[in-house]
Amino acid sequence: MARQPTEATRTDRPPEAAPTALEIAGLSVRYGSRGVIDGLDLAIGRSEIFGLLGPNGSGKTTLVRAICKRVKPSAGRIRISGENNTKRSALRRVGLVPQEIALYPHLTVRENLMTFGRLSGLSHRQTAKILDFVVEATRLTRHLDDAVHTLSGGWKRRANIAAALLHGPSLLILDEPTVGVDIGARNALHTVIRNLGRSGLAVLLTTHDLDQAQALCSRVGFLRDGKLSPVGRPADLLKDAFDSKCELLVDLYEPARSKTRDMLKRLGFSSRHLGLEWSRMIDTSVDAQAGLTDALHRTDLRIKEIRFREPDLDSLFVKLTGEDGRS
Repeated sequence: MARQPTEATRTDRPPEAAPTALEIAGLSVRYGSRGVIDGLDLAIGRSEIFGLLGPNGSGKTTLVRAICKRVKPSAGRIRISGENNTKRSALRRVGLVPQEIALYPHLTVRENLMTFGRLSGLSHRQTAKILDFVVEATRLTRHLDDAVHTLSGGWKRRANIAAALLHGPSLLILDEPTVGVDIGARNALHTVIRNLGRSGLAVLLTTHDLDQAQALCSRVGFLRDGKLSPVGRPADLLKDAFDSKCELLVDLYEPARSKTRDMLKRLGFSSRHLGLEWSRMIDTSVDAQAGLTDALHRTDLRIKEIRFREPDLDSLFVKLTGEDGRS
């Protein structure tokens, strides 16, 4: 894959001397009397894919808007590649890919990219020159001359990413990049995102797909009550939260009755998927597992499957928020 012509490569600056792609210090944002973000700190390095996680309404969109200078903080600072985001030159280092497809549907992919290149301030010649890079990076070659409205959701999202890369950003913000795409397109987009990170680009990924976050991100952070905590490598966060425990999952053919639901909650189970899946953490000892599974089989539950697995980010999401991260 071709390397993106970033500021670092243009000046032959060694990677270790390059500034942090995104640095946020003491950021607070208020809407009237309501605090949305409270003293938030975050740094994202070059080539890092960082996952921003959190329940609906936790402030993820507000944080993205603050980075892009679309909302004014009440305190703190944001730097992009070493420059305050109050400067136009800093904001030009950000590529934003919104959740909604932001393309002209009746234009071809090529026409869209040429249009967005010119809108971003590039000349026709500059846009044509960078086009090869963004097309290769997103693997769009065979769809360049297709009208956007004829493309599947996955190819539209690739074109959306390509448009955000045209001006050579050092930070790419992806807001739910795989919403509404099938599993094949999702996996293909994962490959695109990984390759962008390897090319030197920093990626801030907001997602409710916790499997995606665990597969792609070197670090993740949970935004709750205006603060980003915990933050770290997924494996480290899971070790800290669950130690050596495993997760017991019970899949049902139909939701449990009221009294049985109460019993499951007393046993420490939490419900997911509209009451068709229940889970709890359990010691890995054979006796503990056998005792609990025997107790479940003695209930009136219509059990489809009982299984054990290693805790994942969805397990941690439930532990931190009490909500199902996949719903």
